[in-house]
Amino acid sequence: MALVSAGTTIGFYRASCLQSNSKSQDMAFPQETVRVSHQREFRGVWVATVLNLDWPSQPGLSVEVQKSELIEILDRIQRLNFNAVILQVRPTGDAFYKSEVEPWSYWLTGEQGKAPEPFYDPLEFAVLECHKRNIELHAWFNPYRAGKNLPNREPIKTVAPHISVTHPEYVYSYGSEQWMDPGAKVVQDQLYNVILDVVRRYDVDGIHMDDYFYPYPQHIKNTDTSSIEQHLPFPDDRTYELYQQQGGKLSKADWRRDNVNKIIERLSVGLKNTKEHVKFGISPFGIYRPGQPPGISANIDPYEELHSDAKKWLEAGWIDYLAPQLYWQIKAPQQSYPVLLKWWSENNPKKRHIYAGVALYKIETQGWPITELIQQIAITRSLAPKLALGNIFFRVKFFNNSDVFNRPLHNIISRPKVFLVKEYTRIKIILIASYFFSKIELATTDIHFSYRTA
Repeated sequence: MALVSAGTTIGFYRASCLQSNSKSQDMAFPQETVRVSHQREFRGVWVATVLNLDWPSQPGLSVEVQKSELIEILDRIQRLNFNAVILQVRPTGDAFYKSEVEPWSYWLTGEQGKAPEPFYDPLEFAVLECHKRNIELHAWFNPYRAGKNLPNREPIKTVAPHISVTHPEYVYSYGSEQWMDPGAKVVQDQLYNVILDVVRRYDVDGIHMDDYFYPYPQHIKNTDTSSIEQHLPFPDDRTYELYQQQGGKLSKADWRRDNVNKIIERLSVGLKNTKEHVKFGISPFGIYRPGQPPGISANIDPYEELHSDAKKWLEAGWIDYLAPQLYWQIKAPQQSYPVLLKWWSENNPKKRHIYAGVALYKIETQGWPITELIQQIAITRSLAPKLALGNIFFRVKFFNNSDVFNRPLHNIISRPKVFLVKEYTRIKIILIASYFFSKIELATTDIHFSYRTA
């Protein structure tokens, strides 16, 4: 991913629309050629569809309401001068788009396998609406989660071609979720084919995966002593034994990591061979391992327990950007935002982009001061020479209260609880081609905030 630098010339922007026959049609939109002398800043936001966390607000809404909700989201982040949306299109082995490989999502229509009526393709619609606003659309895939139980509800009924129907032997109940076995070839092939299918048929700007590889460890209460919890092992013994029978020598932990690494490498090659301009990004847990760097601690070791080797993906150059979820405060003694961001930036020999994930939600859920996130943005910008070139905010719901926008600072300075990060507005912007911005010039009088009372 090349940076826009001095003397760069950008001519036109190309987009493609998915047609009813699933063939794409290229459209060229002439743009004025502009010479710029700055780097691009990535300003992203996650839009979660699982459990209807962000969009749509509930399953089974009319097509008209679904569209209007998404347009409201996009209009709002456009006003805030964001330039990328990370839209979850495969939350639980299902699809927010027309697919022959996986069924329509329950979270869209309220019934897995049921298409929107009247028909429309949500991903096609989202791509077109994003590009109208000069916003990138990165399609977000959960690689292995197959289902999620709803509290006090019957499990969601799955239908073919959901993998729990076509290959139930490789889908396991684990805690409150259903999980695909990452060691099974059929699961690996399914993930690869699903993602490449989207890249071929849609004009997405990026492919994105989050931190869910092997599942976060679950615990169960001891039957004898209810106060004692025991680790719930992930039930992939049979797959590992088959690997050993075929001559495999890796330990189980190393074998699991290798399963994840192989699919990341395979996707990297496949994406570049299909559409070289489509970015490949992953958003892992923000700490690589406890003790790296020294003084950092966590209650989980992602390398050992999620079998996620994000440092290797950077070192191998398999991904175009890494978005570590740095959901801690600047002064957190054992999980410091700047310490962790600097570490990731320094372990980047292939010079990939680093877009730190920011815990926008903690302003509301944990009472973080608004200044925390403003300072985190400033820290990210200070590390731009090390390719920390933007942030992604979790998640769009916390931008979505229509009463909290465009309130100047003096209106909220005495409020007991503030909401929302400093807007990316009131800065000088020159829009060129599709997604590039002018040099950022900040002044305190240009900073506006929004708030929400407790």
